[in-house]
Amino acid sequence: MSARLSGGSAWVLYPVAALTMLFVIAPLAVVVAMSVSGSAFATFPPRGFTLAWYGRVLQDPDFLASLAFSATLAAAATAGALALGLPAAFALTRCALPGRQAFRMLLLSPLIFPVLVIGVALLRLFSDWNSNSAPLNLLIAHILVTSPYVVRTVSASLLLADASLEEAARTLGAGWWRVLRRVTIPQIAPGLAAGALFAFMVSFDNYPVSMWLADAQNVPMPMLIFRLVGSIFTPAVPAMSTLMILIAFVVVVVMERLVGLRRAMAM
Repeated sequence: MSARLSGGSAWVLYPVAALTMLFVIAPLAVVVAMSVSGSAFATFPPRGFTLAWYGRVLQDPDFLASLAFSATLAAAATAGALALGLPAAFALTRCALPGRQAFRMLLLSPLIFPVLVIGVALLRLFSDWNSNSAPLNLLIAHILVTSPYVVRTVSASLLLADASLEEAARTLGAGWWRVLRRVTIPQIAPGLAAGALFAFMVSFDNYPVSMWLADAQNVPMPMLIFRLVGSIFTPAVPAMSTLMILIAFVVVVVMERLVGLRRAMAM
């Protein structure tokens, strides 16, 4: 439940919120502006206006291959994070596990340790295992760094879910699977959606781990953009970044329409 702000608090908080939004959105606006520049190099303020760079990007085979690989990898990592994070969240919130707090800290440790260090450690681990499949190595690594987001959001949803409804369903003869599917999942759907959203975007935008595990044939979008920035910084690079921003926006809107992310964020 939310309480209305008093007049004095509103006068202070609203300008702070507006400045914060401006601070967050301004860099994105700069990227979008550079993507429509008519000059041969990315400049700000933009010189002229053209959408030709988007046409070039959408016809670039390297961009399309990298975008498809990143989207597929993010979707697979999200599925893996949900498959591991959902049972882990149930174990942390519904089971009296010995050493539960230590178990929780272990599951959330990828949020604490620097992602760059995790990437180096995984590179050494896969090297010791003689695992030469870049897509498989990237998938395992992305599941590792995205699972904590699912654990956190689903755990919060489970703590707020009404367990008496599950007990009533079991009393009326429903099996555990039916209770999970018809009672528990609908209650925690916003938390699941929020965790899936965080997992997808963290994987889709991940650079520190991918830079250690990718190869020449499997290049995620952040690595492709970084390489282009280091060579010829044309407006095509901001156009690629703008398309990534658009994809993230579409994913958020779809999730909001499906399950209501605002309800999840209010938990």
